[in-house]
Parts: sequence; structure tokens; C-alpha cells
Amino acid sequence: MCGGERGDIFECDVLVAGSGAAGMAAAITARSRGLDVLIVEKEPRYGGTTARSGGWLWIPGTSLARAYGIEETPDQARTYLRHEAGNNFDAARVDAFLATGPEAVDFFTTKTALRFDMPLVFPDYHAEAPGGAQGGRSMVTRPFDGRELGDHIKTLGRPLPELTVFGMMLGSGKEIIHFMRATKSLTSAIYVVRRLSRHLMDVLRYGRGMTLTNGNALAGRLAKSALDLDIPLWLSSPVRELTVENGAVTGAVVAREGRSVRVRARRGVVLACGGFPHDVARRKKMFPHAPTGHEHFSPGPTGNTGDGLRLAEAAGGHVENRLPNAAAWVPVSLTTRKDGSGGVMPHFIDRAKPGVIAVLRDGKRFANEGNSYHDFVQAMMKATKPGEEIAAWLVCDHEALRKYGLGCVPPFPMPLGHHLRTGYLKRGDTLDALAAQAGIDARGLKETVAQLNATAAQGQDAAFGKGSKAYNRYQGDALHGPNPCIAPLAHGPFYAIKMVIGDLGTYAGIVTDANARALDAEGRVIPGLYAAGNDMASIMGGNYPGAGITLGPALTFGYVAGRHLAASAKERSAAE
Repeated sequence: MCGGERGDIFECDVLVAGSGAAGMAAAITARSRGLDVLIVEKEPRYGGTTARSGGWLWIPGTSLARAYGIEETPDQARTYLRHEAGNNFDAARVDAFLATGPEAVDFFTTKTALRFDMPLVFPDYHAEAPGGAQGGRSMVTRPFDGRELGDHIKTLGRPLPELTVFGMMLGSGKEIIHFMRATKSLTSAIYVVRRLSRHLMDVLRYGRGMTLTNGNALAGRLAKSALDLDIPLWLSSPVRELTVENGAVTGAVVAREGRSVRVRARRGVVLACGGFPHDVARRKKMFPHAPTGHEHFSPGPTGNTGDGLRLAEAAGGHVENRLPNAAAWVPVSLTTRKDGSGGVMPHFIDRAKPGVIAVLRDGKRFANEGNSYHDFVQAMMKATKPGEEIAAWLVCDHEALRKYGLGCVPPFPMPLGHHLRTGYLKRGDTLDALAAQAGIDARGLKETVAQLNATAAQGQDAAFGKGSKAYNRYQGDALHGPNPCIAPLAHGPFYAIKMVIGDLGTYAGIVTDANARALDAEGRVIPGLYAAGNDMASIMGGNYPGAGITLGPALTFGYVAGRHLAASAKERSAAE
């Protein structure tokens, strides 16, 4: 337990700022090794970006993969990350990640409430690249019963509304397939009815669903683990400044319940505040597509305003500014919720479905729609003419829309009316009519659709090869042939949704060493200061290699930070 609070002073061994996967991992690791830990969270709910994420983690070489017969050497994954990161490859931190990631997974799955499932085949996003793999690296958090959190379920961060059905976050993979096939398969229909019924009963009894999935499950499982270790968590308690003595970080000033509390951290402070997706000033500086800082729309928590980066800089830390992409890009659409508030919908899998294409304002396709969201946005940026808004439209026909849904628009039998009335979904009986509604060049759109339709029935995409890559096919429709990602746009009415640029987390974070210790501009360690999660500069070099490349390193380097703090404390005690 922490040393306790005396007036406006609180003492502990380790102060962790942020309650997402990285912060929780650091706290749990340090506490399990005997240190007194305090977690402080800026927001009134815990979980951060993690709570509304997909809950996937990318960590090669785990015992979970080996249990499925998937064997690989660290050299294979290292080759892949070197290819992905290019000139921004950080050998020391990548080696630390590859060596420690499997160890971290073993620790959390044997000593805490954390559990994962791994699909046999979930390919890397560039599986065909050197060192790429068809599976065994991406794992998803196993669903969790929220009732195990007791009253603490009330302050768990909610999932992103746009990714829920009646407020229910669907589990990845099989569960989504069941919902898509509910009108075509009796087995799926029974599954969906049972799942919805259980969710409704939970809402009536508890005010929310209790079957936590994806990122909500990850945040819930980590919180349960922290609670089991009696780690205190202060909500609505932002860090205002770090305290520095003789060049070392010794704690922080935390705003709590209307007063300033000076927290003395005997061993160190871990910054895990979620990066800067809602820091307009830093977006303006680092996002080329956002010259005023406002041309960007993040589905991340609005509280992620770069606090950790500013705190580190004030203590002498350095923020990485050389990455080719300062964030993990994702195309998003802006929707109006039924309560009138605005929403941001990330487009993960709809782009890959057969009968769906993406065009610019000129009506022309510009990329393989089935590629990863990060790659797709880069193609958007490159293809848009200077001075024009960077935007694209997803276009499909009636059959594709009702079969797969599109963005926030659900598949049959759910109604479309709300989305049509708000203008989120554009509709036209003909391509000419749709183009007029969406502001797309009609001639270009008709030529594009005609070109695709000429070979679509044979499963061919001569222009961009949609369906030619393993990741394309994984996100397509396995029951559609001959290409799971290609079908004609043949029968009106036709539909379109406008997409702009968002992110799944920022890459340009605090520069650290292989032990997650913050470094200054000259590469010197700042004693007592650590960073993890999206506050740490990404080890991916500005690229996006596979599902879970933010949460995988977040869990790993949170573990690394907690372990190093405990080892340092042990060494100091031995010396004393």
C-alpha cells in the first residue's frame, strides 16, 4: 500500500499518470514486485483509449501462439519490423519489445485476470513483406464479466457508441459474423437473439451491458487486476506538473477534489496519458493534413490532449518529430447520434467488402480499399490535389449496403431512416443522382463503376488488385466468390458516405530508451521519468504493421517500466 496521504502530501514508490493499458500494466507490474503504486487519471472514468479500442495486441512469439503450433524466431519479426520502420528502425527498443513481449504476456495471463484469444489466421497488414506472417502475432482480449468489477464497473470508460449495437460492443471475429448473417442462418439468428436478450437484461438491471468485449474487456480485466492488488486509483485527478530535484523527477502535483496534492514518488513517475490526438496546437504542428489543427477528427477520448508530452518536455524530455506519420491514421465519417450529439466512426472492415469502392471528389478510385486503414489514409493524402479537402466517399449499391452495412449504417433488417435524414448517408436511384447528392463528379463516378463492373463478376480488379492480399481477403466476405472483396455495383439505389482523416492513437511521443526511461534531446536518461503507451514514441517507425501495434507495445513497455522501477528499487535498497 502507498505510504498514505498527510494533508496535501501523498507518498508512494511509483506514480502512474493514466489508466489505459500502458499505465495499468506499469502499475500492476510494479505493485506485484513489492512497490507502493498510485494511479491518477485525468478523466472521471478509467480505461482511456484502451476502453474504446478493439482490444487487439500485436506481440510475436508468445506461448499462446506456440500452443496453436505457430513457431517463429525473433529474427522473423525483427525482419518485418525493420522493413516496416525503414530509416526509423530503433533496434534497441525493437529488440526489447520482441524479447520482453512474450514474457509480459505470460506474466499477465498467469498472475492477473488478463486473458487472450488468438485466431489461427489473422495476417499481418503486410503479410507478403519480408518477415510478414499469416497469423500468430495478433491476439484479442477474451470477453469479461463486468460484474467482477463490483461498483467499479460504473466508472469504466464506455465503448465508442459508433462501434456498438444498442450500446453493446461486439466481440471481434465470429460474433460480428453472426450479426451479419442473422437473417441468413438459423444458428446466427439464435446467437444474436440470445446475445441481445442478455444485453437487454443487463441494461435493465445494471444500466449497461455486462459482457465486456474487445478494449472494454482489456480495460476491465486490467482494472480487476489492479483492484486485486489494492492499487489506489484517483479519478478526475490530472497531473499539473512534475517535481524535479537535482535533475531527477521525484513526483508530481496532482489536482484532486478541488485542491493540489503533492505526490512524492520515491522511485519514479510513469507517463501514460494517451498521446495527443485532441491537442489542436500539436496537431497543427505535426499533421500535414491539418494546417489549422482542426482538419482532423479523432474517435479517441477527448481528454487525450498531450498532457504527458508537455509534462515530459517541461522536465527536459524530448518528443520525437522525425516520423513520416505522426499518428496511426484511420478514415472516419462524421455522424449525428440520435441524441443530436456528433460521433466519429472509424472505417475498419467495410472498405474491404465486395460491392464497396472508395472514390475522390472526381469520382475516381485511388487505392485498394481492402488495405489497412493506415495505408488507405496515406493514399487519400497522396491522391488529393493540393488545396482540396482531403476526403473520400465510400460508394456501394443497395445489395451491398443491406448485406454488410456501411460505416454507422447497419445491415438489414435495421432501418436506414435516421442516417438518411441527417445526411450521413447519401442515396440516389442512379449514379448520376447519387453524385449530385454527394458532390461527386458524375461522369468520373460512372466511368469508375463501369470499369470495375467489367471484370468484377470474374473477381478481378485490374486497377488496384483489391482482394489480392491476405489482409484484404481476411476482411472481405469468405462466402463470396471468386474474390471475397469484389462484386459489381449493379442495382440501385446507390449510396455514399463521406470519409475524412482520423487516428487510432498518436505515434510522435516521448523519446525513451529500451527500459522505457525518458530521454532528453541529447539522448541522456532523465532519472525517475518513464513513458509508455501513446505517450512513448512508437517503435513502429510511423507505419502500421498489424492489428494491435499500439496495445501490444503499450502492455509490453508498461511491463518493462514497472519491472525496471522494481529492479532499481531493489538495487537502491541493497546499496543502502
